[in-house]
Amino acid sequence: MIVFEHITDLDLPQTLDCGQSFRWEEQPDGSFKGVAYGKSVTVLFDGDSLCIEGAEEDDRALWRGYFDLDTDYSQIRSSVSGLHPVLCEAAKYAAGIRILRQEPYEALCTFIISQNNNIKRIKGIVRRLCESFGEPLPDGAFAFPTAEAMSRLTVEDLAVLRAGFRARYLVDAAKKVSSGEVDLELCRTADYDAARSELMKITGVGTKVADCTLLFGMYRVEAFPLDVWMKRAMAQLFPGMAPSDFGDHAGIAQQYIFHYSRMHPELFAT
Repeated sequence: MIVFEHITDLDLPQTLDCGQSFRWEEQPDGSFKGVAYGKSVTVLFDGDSLCIEGAEEDDRALWRGYFDLDTDYSQIRSSVSGLHPVLCEAAKYAAGIRILRQEPYEALCTFIISQNNNIKRIKGIVRRLCESFGEPLPDGAFAFPTAEAMSRLTVEDLAVLRAGFRARYLVDAAKKVSSGEVDLELCRTADYDAARSELMKITGVGTKVADCTLLFGMYRVEAFPLDVWMKRAMAQLFPGMAPSDFGDHAGIAQQYIFHYSRMHPELFAT
């Protein structure tokens, strides 16, 4: 087990169940069991200690990075809170959200699956994808399948996922990533518009899926994904503001707004 001590600004339910990752399940004791980078662990935040059961000491840097523990979120909240009174309230409400540094291909696929979908159903499709085509892990869990493995699959093979029209997009993504036609590493460092365009070479990937992939799979925190909730929030809570108005940490501000909006539907009552 790995333990990180003196951790602040972390709330596991807000971070792991807010729609940025779909492989974590809350347990009765408040811990979360999940798989990331082919490693199955259980995480628990106890006081100011983040405990990762099942993790090996050699992977300390991996998990420290995954939970973005070296970023000063209090400073970021202070900075973005001055941009708008509603954002100030949202940042206080969602103060424990951190941006996970996920594996890029997994993020790409899960946000392809997320199109016109809800979190419960997304998790079900992702679970079936891993159980059907991912490598088995020692504890009975399954790793996320690689692009190479998925590139050998057909739309008919993916029928077991019950993913509907998204199956065709997943096959196209796997083939283009595994062949190098789409370069995920390039997307980490390229000019933002170029990175977005690179991802949009994939059938079915529009600006929203591309922005989610860049934010959650490449830690491009300037990304500001706009889904139905966010478009409504921007129109009603931030009239006249554009994503570019939220600065260098727009993606973190977006998560504060997204979670706050989902948890306060009364703000949008007509």
